[in-house]
Amino acid sequence: MKRQIPGLHRESSNGDGILEGTFLVRVERAFYRWHPQRPFFVVRFAVVEPKENQRDSISGRLYCSPRALWKLNWFLREFGYDQDLLGRDEVDEKALVGLRGILRVSRTTLNGHCYPNLEGFASAEEWEELSLPSANSEEASRDL
Repeated sequence: MKRQIPGLHRESSNGDGILEGTFLVRVERAFYRWHPQRPFFVVRFAVVEPKENQRDSISGRLYCSPRALWKLNWFLREFGYDQDLLGRDEVDEKALVGLRGILRVSRTTLNGHCYPNLEGFASAEEWEELSLPSANSEEASRDL
């Protein structure tokens, strides 16, 4: 039996769909995944700004291993997570949904597969400063 599969003849994009850059985002979904050595949160972000990427989303992992807790803490602080819960070392998946902030994303290739790398975080209030098309904003985004 023959099957028509549109796009089969084209080469794979190998990660071309991964957005790169700095975005104002909102947490759409977050869930915890247990792993013996490297537990992590899978977080899906909806892009709010820039306007041309508003229909896009970005998914990535935030690891919870002892060596990676600094990055999870950075994300929670910059996105305005409840300080009371953070002070008790608690992460509520439902409390993450709706948080807004700035996310810097790059692409990482590992074993021939492309993955988004959540490089940096900043408070949503800094978006106007970081989104200005000037040399100063390029320097500021490098510091993110």
